Amino acid sequence: MLIQLIINQINYKVDVEPNMRLLDLLRDKLGLIGTKEGCGEGECGACTVIMDGESINSCMVMAFQANGSNITTIEGLEENGELHPIQKAYMEEGSVQCGFCIPGMIMSTKALLDKHPNPTREEIREGVSGNLCRCTGYNKAINAAQKAIEILKEGGK
Repeated sequence: MLIQLIINQINYKVDVEPNMRLLDLLRDKLGLIGTKEGCGEGECGACTVIMDGESINSCMVMAFQANGSNITTIEGLEENGELHPIQKAYMEEGSVQCGFCIPGMIMSTKALLDKHPNPTREEIREGVSGNLCRCTGYNKAINAAQKAIEILKEGGK
């Protein structure tokens, strides 16, 4: 089955199997391995990407369901070799521990800040609540999101 979609601002026409998940398309077929597979059941958020403005668990979406969609993965945040302010904030706040959950957590943060540029700490906590961190680095992730808000307010660099 041939589908068309935009991933990280690049148009793709891809032949997918009917039982292929979006996660498998991204990782195995397109080599976008920043999106991680954790539980494979939509519980951990490691596979979070942004599809048409919404954060989704790519392990729970079939590839054919993404036909015509606009998807952003962690690889799509970088611009001209520069990390996105959210990525920078996560690094500066020491939020990256083992790193496995971080791409999903950053994508959830991005989806939140795209819709609500100035959320409260509680709203940030809610926004990343679908992302599990085995290192229990939640407070640092929340701090990073707050730092990202400040960086973005100052012009985003």
